[in-house]
Amino acid sequence: MALYQLPDLPYDYNALEPVISSEIMELHHKKHHGAYVNNLNAALEKSEEAQRKGDLAKVISLQAAIRFNGGGHLNHSLFWESLAPLSRGGGEKPEGELMKAFEKEFGQFGLFFEEMSAKTTAVQGSGGGWLGYDSGKKRLVVAATANQDSLFSQGLTPLMGIDVWEHAYYLQYKNARADYVKNIWKIINWKKVSERYREAASS
Repeated sequence: MALYQLPDLPYDYNALEPVISSEIMELHHKKHHGAYVNNLNAALEKSEEAQRKGDLAKVISLQAAIRFNGGGHLNHSLFWESLAPLSRGGGEKPEGELMKAFEKEFGQFGLFFEEMSAKTTAVQGSGGGWLGYDSGKKRLVVAATANQDSLFSQGLTPLMGIDVWEHAYYLQYKNARADYVKNIWKIINWKKVSERYREAASS
């Protein structure tokens, strides 16, 4: 049995319309995320076989595929949970401890919104924009990653992410990435982000 599985979405493919179309969600989940999972499992299987044979060169050569596809699996799994349909609280502003953390770090929530929107839109090529938590400094951080690099590689715990690979929006928004980023805030699952913040801040 494969070590990693494609997770089910916590909502139907059409649940995020009109912000993200059903067609994009199905292709993105089944084809793109599915490919990362399949390729990750294949690379891990080859790595395990190479380790049994003592072929260190082969193990090393597979690390790039494991990092890329493993990052793709982690990033997408978090991305799906960062979103929620409008009917289930998508877009409702964060409250409680998370809102206090925004105010402490950015002065106000609106300034965080502006910074993350700008940094996410400005990603060159493919990648993502992230809200992370720095456990060492005990603070929120806005960051961007290229391709499928994981925020964990920067020593940060990801709390939410916005995927700006073209497959995440191009069928609907064409080259208007800024419009996609602007609209996706309408379906951010702040309840889930708040849960992640509490877990990260208490660990």
